[in-house]
Amino acid sequence: MERKNSLPAANALLLAVVALVGLNLRPFITGVGPLAASVSAETGLGLQGMALLTLVPMLLMGVFAFAGPSLQARFGARRSVVAALAVLSLGSFLRLFVATGWQMLGTAALLGLGAAIVQAVFPGIVKLRFPRHVGLVTGLYSAMLMGGGALGALMAPLIAAPARNWHAGLAWMAIPALLAAVLAARCLPRDGTPQAGGRAAAVLLKRPRTWLLMACFGLVNGGYSTVVAWLAPFYREHGWTSASSGGLLAIMAVAQALAALLLPVLAGKREDRRPWLWLTLAMQAAGFAALAARPEAAPVLWAALLGAGLGGCFSLSMIVALDHLPDPAEAGALSALMQGGGFLIAAMPPWIAALLHDLTGSFLAGWLLQLACIATVTWLYWHVDPRSYESAIRPPTLRKELPIETAPSA
Repeated sequence: MERKNSLPAANALLLAVVALVGLNLRPFITGVGPLAASVSAETGLGLQGMALLTLVPMLLMGVFAFAGPSLQARFGARRSVVAALAVLSLGSFLRLFVATGWQMLGTAALLGLGAAIVQAVFPGIVKLRFPRHVGLVTGLYSAMLMGGGALGALMAPLIAAPARNWHAGLAWMAIPALLAAVLAARCLPRDGTPQAGGRAAAVLLKRPRTWLLMACFGLVNGGYSTVVAWLAPFYREHGWTSASSGGLLAIMAVAQALAALLLPVLAGKREDRRPWLWLTLAMQAAGFAALAARPEAAPVLWAALLGAGLGGCFSLSMIVALDHLPDPAEAGALSALMQGGGFLIAAMPPWIAALLHDLTGSFLAGWLLQLACIATVTWLYWHVDPRSYESAIRPPTLRKELPIETAPSA
C-alpha cells in the first residue's frame, strides 16, 4: 500500500510535466468525431475510412509500445519522450495541409507513433520518480490524458466554425504538444545508466499474467476507441449538430478525467483494486446498455457514466500493472507490454462497429459488442488477486530471470 506522506515541493514542476504530457495524448483522436462530416466530405473517406483515423493510431500505439523498453534502454526515457512529443506536434501541424484521405491517414499514423512512444515510456518515469505515490501520480497522468480528450472534442468544432475550416480545428493541437516537448526537455531528469527494461520485457512475455493484462486493457480501451469514433456520429444520426455532439463527447471525457483522478485515490486505501475495477466495468455496462436501449432518454448521463467507467478503469489498470513489480524499469516494461497488446486489440472495435453499421444501418450491434467485452473483462479480472502478483510474474523456477530490485525513494 502506498504511503500517504505529501509529495515534496521540489517535484511540483515535474508534476506539471506529467499533467501537460498527459494532456497531449488524446486530442488528435477525439477531435475528429465532431468534424467527421466535414473531413469525410473533403477527403472522400467513408464510414470505414473514417474508422481508420482511430484504428491506425491505436495499432501504432500497440506496435510501438512493445519497443518502449528497448527505446528507453537505448536512448533514455527523457530523450524518447521529448522526441515523441515533437512528432505529435508535427503530425497535428501537418493537418493544416491535408487534402486527401491517404494524407489524413498519414498524419494519423504519425500522431499514433508519437503517442505510442510516450505511453510506453512515461509510466516507468512515474514509477521511478514517485515510487511512494504511484497511484496518485498515475491518476493525475490518466486524468490529464482523459481531459485532453475532452479538450480535443470541445475545441475542434469551436475553432473550426469561425475559421470555416476543419483543418484549423485539428491543427491547433500542435501548440500544446510543442509546449510539452519544451517543458519536458527542461524538467525531466537527465537519462542515467541504461536500465534492464528491454531484458525484462522479453522475460515478461513468457508470463500468462502479462497476456491477461493485455486482454483486459485492450477490451476496455476498445470501448473507449469505439465511443470516441462513433458517439458523436451516433447522435448526429439522431439530429444533433456537430457542436452539440462534440459537447457530449467532451462531457464524457471530463467524467473520464475526474474518475481517472479520484478512483486511484479511493482505491489506494486497499491493496486489492478489483472491487473498484468491477465498479468501473458496471458503469461502462450501464452506459452502453443505455445507448443501445434508450439513447435519447438522458444522453448527458449516459456519456458521463461511460466516461467515469472508462477513465477509472484505464487509470486503475495502469496502477495494477505497476503494482506487480517493485523495480521501475521492470514495472515500466510490464506497463508497456500491457499497453502494446492492449492497443492492438483496442484498434479493432471502431472498425468492427463501422462494418456492423454498414451491414445493419445502426450502431446498436456495436454497443452490444462492447457489453460482451465488458462481461469478459469482469471475469478475467477475478484472477488478478494482489496475493498472486509475485508468483504470476516470478514463478519459483524462473525467479533468477527477474531479480528483485528496490525502487529509489522520492
